[in-house]
Amino acid sequence: MPESAYVLINVLPGQIVNVKNLLAEIEEIKTIDACWGKPDIFVKVEVPDQEALTQLILTRIHAIEGVAQTDTHLVYPLQK
Repeated sequence: MPESAYVLINVLPGQIVNVKNLLAEIEEIKTIDACWGKPDIFVKVEVPDQEALTQLILTRIHAIEGVAQTDTHLVYPLQK
């Protein structure tokens, strides 16, 4: 079963449009929403496993110029 997570991204001033455009090139990112306040951008990602999530965050999202910080929240199903 694929892993889903929300990644909250803080962006350096003046970089939101650039960061959003570069995030849109990443296949695992399913939604991108720019927001007022902090964080600046919310994305929802879907990856095969937690190792893929780690690599996505550390090697691809953090590599984008203008990304200052991320905060990742795993999504899990609630049991009845």
